[in-house]
Amino acid sequence: MEQVNDKLGKLINLTQKDGKLSPSKETQQTHAAVTDDQIEIFIDNETKSKLHGVQQYYVTLNNDDKKKLFRLLSVVPFKQAVIFRKPASSYKRLCKSLNENNLSAVEIHPGIPENERLAHYKKFKEGQTRIVVATKLFECGMNVARANIVFNYDMPENTDTYLDRIARDGGVGAKCLVITFVADGSDAKILNEVQSRFGVQITEMPDEVDMITYMKN
Repeated sequence: MEQVNDKLGKLINLTQKDGKLSPSKETQQTHAAVTDDQIEIFIDNETKSKLHGVQQYYVTLNNDDKKKLFRLLSVVPFKQAVIFRKPASSYKRLCKSLNENNLSAVEIHPGIPENERLAHYKKFKEGQTRIVVATKLFECGMNVARANIVFNYDMPENTDTYLDRIARDGGVGAKCLVITFVADGSDAKILNEVQSRFGVQITEMPDEVDMITYMKN
């Protein structure tokens, strides 16, 4: 497997693996996307293998310079986008910045009431807003077939979470572009674990990406 990059590779001991799919739990408990109920999600090897049909890249950050997010959103064509953040992150600040830059966005996370989450989801589903900032509450239970770009603004905590963020209705198996920000050696380690576990190659984001590879007809 290709290391995330030479600089980050010096921070951690990245090992070569055979790239075969690793067995995982047959089921896992996760909160429903909008409601406070719980549902059980089944993830099998067939689902994992569909990651091979998804365009996946990483972007290296210097000094946590996430202004790159705004640059990418301004130059990479997309219909709708999902931006995943860690639960402790500031969603409101990011949404405010996005809207101030004429990038219509809403937030969906446990910190807002359920009725507000439903309203935000309705706006996103109906195309009234192009971007949603979310946590793992958004990872299942919603139909986001129009979303063709996923940003891992914050690195998932493990390979299961990485898979969950992509394996959603309208996501896995469909054309989709996944961009993951890598800020340090810890992030690089997780991304290389993703490559090894799922047998995929995640390369550095090129200057240009062919829209045909991720834009749905």
